[in-house]
Amino acid sequence: MGAWKPLGVVAEGQPIEVEGVNLWDHEWTSLNEPLELPHPQYPSEHMRYFVVYELRSAPKRIMFAAGELSPNVWGFYVAA
Repeated sequence: MGAWKPLGVVAEGQPIEVEGVNLWDHEWTSLNEPLELPHPQYPSEHMRYFVVYELRSAPKRIMFAAGELSPNVWGFYVAA
């Protein structure tokens, strides 16, 4: 699926936006595409597992990758 760029790391529910849309405000649909990517804030650490999601209820189609890095702490990537 191409290259990915880090979007950020937030506590669950803390606002994080893609194209002005807060990801937590919409239901995520898994595209069943697992990825191995580095920690968004610490890229020299070991690889982590992320899943590609899509927001279908948003005003526009938004795809992103998300993974729980530790309990209630999530990392996000967007397609580059």
